[in-house]
Amino acid sequence: MAQGNQVRVAAVQIAPDLERPGGTLERVLNAIAEAAGKGARLVVFPETFVPWYPYFSFVHPPVLTGGEHVRLYENAVVVPGPVTEAVGMTARRHGVVVVLGVNERDHGSLYNTQLVFDATGDLLLKRRKITPTFHERMIWGQGDGAGLKVVGTAVGRIGALACWEHYNPLARYALMAQHEEIHIAQFPGSLVGPIFAEQIEVTIRHHALESGCFVVNATGWLSEEQIAKISPEESLRKALRGGCMTAIVSPEGRHIVPPLTEGEGILVADLDMGLIVKRKRMMDSVGHYARPELLSLVLDNRPAEAMRTAGSFPATSLDRNRNDGTDDSESQAGTHADGTADQRIAVLRSAAG
Repeated sequence: MAQGNQVRVAAVQIAPDLERPGGTLERVLNAIAEAAGKGARLVVFPETFVPWYPYFSFVHPPVLTGGEHVRLYENAVVVPGPVTEAVGMTARRHGVVVVLGVNERDHGSLYNTQLVFDATGDLLLKRRKITPTFHERMIWGQGDGAGLKVVGTAVGRIGALACWEHYNPLARYALMAQHEEIHIAQFPGSLVGPIFAEQIEVTIRHHALESGCFVVNATGWLSEEQIAKISPEESLRKALRGGCMTAIVSPEGRHIVPPLTEGEGILVADLDMGLIVKRKRMMDSVGHYARPELLSLVLDNRPAEAMRTAGSFPATSLDRNRNDGTDDSESQAGTHADGTADQRIAVLRSAAG
């Protein structure tokens, strides 16, 4: 509930539906409505929550995961498509900004994708995780620099990263340099064990301090029944417990409300946006505390494309002179000869001097 300089936000920690196609999407839409009913104007969900995070790939060898991998393809999200339409419509109905993690299918590839919907229902950002981690590289392709972008929303300037992208300081700095006010972090949850939750907490609190922004983080949750279905071996099930740290952190690196580390629930907190200036007055990593003449970042934000047509390249002198009676090979040979001659002349002049 926004009052003056306050924004109410919600971080959702619930279980996906691992069995029923469309089941997780229903849970997402219901959670948006519930959070909006609590006054939230921003609702954040976990990493690749729709249809589900590929937990199977963490505990089973690749040779045994073909069936589940194909099932993930069959239920993955096409952007734009029915899932984005449903989420956008629900965001517009309740007047909330929504950040949702999905498994995106783009023809023959899957991607770990973060979607940012404005309160109007418009999809403002679709970004793909730039480097999948460990077992995830068998599941998803790589994203590109086009997604390292901060977008203006009804609740402020939002940037987003998924999971271990937060261990890439340059990726974080790219968003910091675009003056994000609310950073969205998403992790799978129910993975690795308690140490993962501890690492998540350190990571998001540090980013809040360094960026001088709020961090809203959502992790998923698996029930014991779901864990048992993923793996029949107890030794492997241990790797599917813990690792939950749904949290909302201030620019001073403090939890605004106690984090949610087990079970399902919706964490709600009011963000005092004035704390951003309070923090940055003392330390602005991309402003008065930066030394760009010594250290700076170069970001290639061009979308990676498998193919570009000739029409997408600028016209060259070769293209403009195709009517002079000289074919391409002759022109290229002449250019090469001229270049070689120039080099010889330069050497001779140097020797003469």
